[in-house]
This record gives sequence, structure tokens and C-alpha cells, in this order.
Amino acid sequence: MLDLTPAEWTAVALSLRIAVVATACALPFGIAIGWLLARTNFWGKSVLDGIVFLPLVMPPVVTGYLLLIWFGRKAPIGAFLDSHFGIVFSFRWTGAALACGVMGFPLMVRPIRLALEAIDRKLEDAAATLGANRRWVFLTVTLPLALPGVIAGVVLCFARALGEFGATITFVSNIPGETQTISSLIYTLTQVPGGDAAAGRLVLIAIVLAFAALFASEWLARRASVRFHGE
Repeated sequence: MLDLTPAEWTAVALSLRIAVVATACALPFGIAIGWLLARTNFWGKSVLDGIVFLPLVMPPVVTGYLLLIWFGRKAPIGAFLDSHFGIVFSFRWTGAALACGVMGFPLMVRPIRLALEAIDRKLEDAAATLGANRRWVFLTVTLPLALPGVIAGVVLCFARALGEFGATITFVSNIPGETQTISSLIYTLTQVPGGDAAAGRLVLIAIVLAFAALFASEWLARRASVRFHGE
């Protein structure tokens, strides 16, 4: 077992906490946007598509800066949330979760959208003819059939959130115990003499966590395919 210091364990635990919260909060929006892009045609659809995938092509520092000027304590959205709901994002772990969710969101939407586009609409129509309303059809037919894509999107978003660095350090800085994740602690350790060993331990943990996430994704996707597709 790796002999981690308390600061290193804190960074690992905080990274997992942030990644889980970011993924869980992004999931409902990912399903909704994926369905919107896969099943509807409307004016501005290409614009929405571009906005969703913009974090993938922009430098992460730019995304972090945009979050700072929108969700900072004195920014319009940030000030409103702070004064009315007591929610603060800037320089808090909640802000790190927001940044990670934004960066991982495109990777979540893409497989969900593709899974929804691949579903045979006749199955949904058959359920509708039996008296099920649209919401029930979506919950009992559409979503289960798209489950492998949803799982893939969740894991990709989680993995991206786990390794996010540029947007988080710009938006919430690198505060030990509050916003210092595995990535930011590795960066800090590489800047100090004698920090290579500790950085190496954290790199190994990051690799193990990434492999575990991918392994779980493959296993869950196979189970979902067997259950709902008979493959």
C-alpha cells in the first residue's frame, strides 16, 4: 500500500468528491441536452451544439476565467446565488465541482446523444400505442435502451473531472484542503525540491483510478447490453 501523507490523502479524497458531485450534477442536464440534440430540430440547434462542445476546443484556462467572471462572488450570477441561496463557487470546492462538470459535460453528452439516435423509434411507438405517455415511454423504454451510452458518458465525465486542472486552478485556485485536487497537488510537488517521489505516488493513484473507472464502465455497459438488448 502506498504510504501517503495526510495532505496527499486529502487531495485524493477531495478529487473523488469533486468528480462524483460534478458528474452527478451534470447527468440530468447531459441526458436532457443529449435528447434535445438527438430528437428535435429547432432554430439554433447548431449553436447549442457548438456551445456544448466549446469547452473541448477552448483552452481550459479560458473556461476557468469565464466561470470566474460569471460565478465569482461579485459577478452577476455568483452574487445572486450568494445573496439569495448562500451558494459560493469561487475559491471553494463547489466551484471546482462546477468547473469539472463544465469540462466533462461535452464528453457526457456525446455518447448519450449517439445512443439515443441509435434507438429504434418503433419500440417507443409500440409502447405509446399501448397507452403509455411520453414521459413513461422515455423512462421505461428510451432511457434503458440508451443506458450503455449513459454509462459511457458518466464515466468519461467522471474521468475528465478527476483529471481536470486548468479550469479549476484558474477559477478556484490551489488551496490545500479546499480546492487542491490530485492534479493541482502534483503540479505543486513538481515545483518544490524533493517532491518527485510524492508526485509519482499521486500519478500512480490517478492512473489506478482512471483504469478502475474504465473497467467499471465496460462491465456496467456489458451488463446493460445483456439486460436490455440481449447481447
